[in-house]
Amino acid sequence: MSEKVKKIVLAYSGGLDTSVILPWLREKYGCEVIAFAAELGQGDELSGIKKKALASGASKCVVADLRKEFVENYLWPLLKSGAVYENGYLLGTSVARPLIAKEQVRIANEEGADAVAHGATGKGNDQVRFELTFMALNPKLKIIAPWKDPSFELTSREAAVDYAKKHRIPIEQSKKKIYSRDRNIWHISHEGADLEDPWNEPQDNLFVMSKPISKTPAQAQYVEVGLEKGVPVRLNGKKTAAVKMLQTLNELGGKHGVGQVDLVENRLVGMKSRGIYETPGGTILLTALRALETICLDRETLHYKQQVALRYAELVYNGQWFTPLRKALDAFFDSVQQPVTGTVRLKLHKGHCRLAGVKSPNSLYAADLASFTMGAEYDSTDATGFIRLFGLPLKVQALKKKK
Repeated sequence: MSEKVKKIVLAYSGGLDTSVILPWLREKYGCEVIAFAAELGQGDELSGIKKKALASGASKCVVADLRKEFVENYLWPLLKSGAVYENGYLLGTSVARPLIAKEQVRIANEEGADAVAHGATGKGNDQVRFELTFMALNPKLKIIAPWKDPSFELTSREAAVDYAKKHRIPIEQSKKKIYSRDRNIWHISHEGADLEDPWNEPQDNLFVMSKPISKTPAQAQYVEVGLEKGVPVRLNGKKTAAVKMLQTLNELGGKHGVGQVDLVENRLVGMKSRGIYETPGGTILLTALRALETICLDRETLHYKQQVALRYAELVYNGQWFTPLRKALDAFFDSVQQPVTGTVRLKLHKGHCRLAGVKSPNSLYAADLASFTMGAEYDSTDATGFIRLFGLPLKVQALKKKK
C-alpha cells in the first residue's frame, strides 16, 4: 500500500506527461487530485484545460494568470543579470519553474493539501527545480514524482501515449509527433524524437514562435527599445507594459527568425542533452541591454558583471532561485543597472538581431577621446610609461630566460 496521502496538488500543463500522471495518481493514492495550471504566456495551450483535467479525474482545476509576475519579478531580474547558460540558453524553462512551484505551494496551503506532484522525469533538470522550491517554501509537503516511482510503468513517452489512448485521455502527441516542448512568454524549447541525434538538422516544421530562416522576409525591420535602469519600458518611443512588450517583440523577432538556438547542453544531473530553443523577444532585449551597458558601465564593473552572470545562470539553471545567494546577486545587479538608461535601435533580418544605434544620457563614451585625432584631452606620451610598467613582468621574464 502507498503511504497515505489525503490530497495532492499536481503541476498540470495538459501535456503528455501530466495528462497520464493525473489518473495514475488517482489510481495509486486513491485521493483527491487538484490540477494546477500556470498561465505564463504559452499561447492557446491552456484552451480547454479545465475540462480536460476534470475529465481525467481531477477534483478541481485551478488556472492562475501569472504573466505579469513572471515578466516583472522573474524575467526582468534575469535580463538585468545578463545570464545565459553555456553561451546559448536564455533559461526560459529554468526561470519559470520556481514561479510555478511557488504558486503550487500556495494553492496546496490554501486547499489543505498534504502533497504536491510534478511530471518531470528522473533524467531532467525540472525535477530539481520543482523540488528545491517545494523544500524552500514548505518542507512539510510530501513530494510525489511519478517518473521516479518504481511502480510507475510508463517509463517512455511511447508508453505514455499508449496509456493515454487506453484511458481515452485526449493528447496532441503521437508516436510520430512526440517532441517534448515547454513554452511561455519568454521562449519555447523542443527536445526528443529526431532531435536526440545532434547530427539531425531541425526541420522547418519544428518552429513555433519563429519562422524558419528560409521563410523570413528579405527586407530588414528596425525596432527601438528604451530601457530605464536596465528594465525595458518603451517600444518605438511609446511607454509599453511589460507583458505587452514581450508579446510584441516575440511577434517581431519571430517574423524574422530571431533567437533560434541549437544547443547540446550539460544537464545538472550529469548527462548531455540536445535542445532547440526559440527566444525571439528575449534575444532582442538582451542584445539591447548589452549594447546600452557598453556605453553606460565602466570597464571594471562591466567585466565583473559578466563573470557574476555566469554564476547567476548556474543558479537559475540548477533551480536555486529561492536561495540567499540569488537574492544577494539580484541586489548587485540592481545596483549595477542604475545608470543603464537609454535607447537602442536594432535591425532584425534573417535570424540576426544587430545593433543599429545606441544612446544614453549616462553615456561614458567620449567622442573626442575615442577619436584618432590627437587632442589636449589625451597626452599620447603618457602611453610610453604606461606600457613600460604594464609590460615589466614580461620583460623581466624574457631577460631571465635569456640568461
